[in-house]
Amino acid sequence: MPMNKENIIAVALRTIELEARSVEGLTAFIQSDFVAAVEKIAHCKGRLIVSGIGKSAVIAQKIVATLNSTGTPSVFMHAADAIHGDLGMIQPEDIVMVISKSGDSPEIKVLAPLVRNFGNTLIGMVGNMQSFLAANSDWVLNTTVEQEACPNNLAPTTSTTAQMVMGDALAVCLMEVKGFKTEDFARYHPGGMLGKKLYLRVEDLSSQNEKPLVLPSATIQEVIMEMTKKRLGAAVVVNENGEVSGIITDGDLRRMLERNIPFEQLSAKDIMSGNPKKIEGGELAVNALEKMRNENISQLVVETEGKYAGIIHLHDLVKEGLI
Repeated sequence: MPMNKENIIAVALRTIELEARSVEGLTAFIQSDFVAAVEKIAHCKGRLIVSGIGKSAVIAQKIVATLNSTGTPSVFMHAADAIHGDLGMIQPEDIVMVISKSGDSPEIKVLAPLVRNFGNTLIGMVGNMQSFLAANSDWVLNTTVEQEACPNNLAPTTSTTAQMVMGDALAVCLMEVKGFKTEDFARYHPGGMLGKKLYLRVEDLSSQNEKPLVLPSATIQEVIMEMTKKRLGAAVVVNENGEVSGIITDGDLRRMLERNIPFEQLSAKDIMSGNPKKIEGGELAVNALEKMRNENISQLVVETEGKYAGIIHLHDLVKEGLI
């Protein structure tokens, strides 16, 4: 049929509805085999080897990536390569999960018995419960769908969506069983903005900056020289014990000049702003960003165990890509 605007929208909506229905249908398949698979993988001393062929192999790679990033050691093994030498990657304590819509492809029929002969546990993620794979698996994750979204009911669409969602359900359950926490997630995601939000701390950034400080008795000339030398637009006023008494910013200097008081008569304690906004060095850098936004300021005084430790500036967070 000619594809006008209305037809294109109709086909897109039909595809989404079919995919959504395939996902919803999975709820009927979360039964004892799924529970057994989760428990077996969670207590496995080896790895989870995930295999498939065709589009199922692509889904297998995505599932492996998700599992590895959430604390379940996993390896992808292409089903075709497995029967031509890659079976050597399977170790005695590994569990093997094979993904297939039909469960009857030639490669799967060769691979499944080999895994069983090795003595490894075999989990089948399959869309045909009467298939060879289903019959030869220790546990079966059922991903049966009514039809593909493809108009010819051929191209893997709803079936691969169901496989991916089942893999996500498996990964999330394993996270819960293992008690996988935010700190663990940060350990596996050190790169990029996500990793920085989870592990980068205030002291990691403030320690790279200069540390402008003056005593309360410092002259205004000494304050200006310290601010100019350290180039952070501020100087922190610190008492003899290293505790923060206040802060002097460019704005404080301008307000001093507006008062028309000879600055030779003034010292740091006379023009400082008391109780500056502070943050502990051990806090996450993303918390510093949130505090700056809430207070509408561009810098925070950093403390460690009640002592002055430096300054973190909005520019530091911009440079790290947190904004």
